[in-house]
Amino acid sequence: MKQQITGYHLDDEQHWVAQLSCGHFQHVRHQPPWINRPWVISEQGRQQMLGYPLNCKKCLEGAPKDKR
Repeated sequence: MKQQITGYHLDDEQHWVAQLSCGHFQHVRHQPPWINRPWVISEQGRQQMLGYPLNCKKCLEGAPKDKR
C-alpha cells in the first residue's frame, strides 16, 4: 500500500527513517549497490521527497502505528 512521506527522523544508529502518512516508519537508507537512494544523504534531497509515496508493508500487515 502506497503512503506519502510526511517527515524524517534519525534512529538510534543515525540512519534516516521516513515518517509516513499512515503513521508507520520506514528506513530510507542509501547503501549502494543494493539500495540506491542518494537523495537521503542531504537535507535538500529529503525535503524534495516529502509527499513521495513509498510502499508500506506494515499497512498490508495491519500493524499499529509506530511510536518514536
